[in-house]
Amino acid sequence: MVIGRKTKIVEEEEEPKRKTIVIFGVSSFIGSNLAEFFKKDYKVVGTYHKNSVRVPGILTIPCDVLAKEEVQLILFAFKPDFVIYCAGVSSVYDCHKNEDRADALNTSGLFNVAEYCQRYKAQICYISSSFIFAGQKKPYFEMDIPDSLTNYGKTQAAAEFYIQKTSLNYVIFRCSRLYGRGIVAQRPTWFQNFQRKISQNKSLAMDDFINTGFMDVYYLGLIIKMCIDKKVSNRLFQVSSRDISTLHGFSKYYAEVFGVGKDLFTKGRWSFPLNQTQSTTQVEDKLYFKMDTANLEGFLNIELPTIKESLEFTYSRLGGQSLKKSHSQGSEGIKFI
Repeated sequence: MVIGRKTKIVEEEEEPKRKTIVIFGVSSFIGSNLAEFFKKDYKVVGTYHKNSVRVPGILTIPCDVLAKEEVQLILFAFKPDFVIYCAGVSSVYDCHKNEDRADALNTSGLFNVAEYCQRYKAQICYISSSFIFAGQKKPYFEMDIPDSLTNYGKTQAAAEFYIQKTSLNYVIFRCSRLYGRGIVAQRPTWFQNFQRKISQNKSLAMDDFINTGFMDVYYLGLIIKMCIDKKVSNRLFQVSSRDISTLHGFSKYYAEVFGVGKDLFTKGRWSFPLNQTQSTTQVEDKLYFKMDTANLEGFLNIELPTIKESLEFTYSRLGGQSLKKSHSQGSEGIKFI
């Protein structure tokens, strides 16, 4: 009897403790989706600034990333194993319209978080963008020098540089355009607006100027989790669909996968504001943000999806019928479809 009780105690003590992830900017599109993705396997804490949010199963608390004492308090109180920085201005247009705010949130706020991550021995994960490049018609590699045409890209390139030079435990994911649904009703994502207008049978003029990869945001969650499981540290990975397209091309794939009429979509040109120092003659032709992903695919032994395969996954994830018999859940040696 005594031995049985002792054995039970030992088994309880050996049960692994759930690791903690703090997401700065949980009210953002990427932050809210990563919180939903990780809450099953980790203790997740999310911070917000002005946009108070509630995510079932997640503690959300206010924090201004520009206030160093507030950042320090969060990391001291929860002592996370991992910190994901999703705060900041993620719109190319908003970064152009308010350069000072974009610089503060996309760089200074990150500097505060990175500093205290190092003090409390938490790994920092930063979500960057393919827009750190100039959009030439060629594949971009991790070691290529950033030469962004936009203020948004400049701030993210500065953040990447800072983390790589100062942090002792980091991982950076330089992503193509991510899509999905957010949790703040007052701030729908472009994808939500896109789906809403389709449901209203409205004609849409879709951008046919900027060529990027497109990936469901949950793929990023899968990749981050694989890196956490492998204890990856001090690496930069490029994350993108294997092909690239304009938004107009994306809408054609969407119509095929979701079963809507392709005649709803016409070619247009969305705003893509440039740095004041850049000449408009440099970008009269289309821009191409194709990132080489061989490093990530080889390291994790995966094959990233095409845009159409990503949309098929989205269709299934959002409640449609699966168009393929199996979808990856993040195991090794698999094809992400």
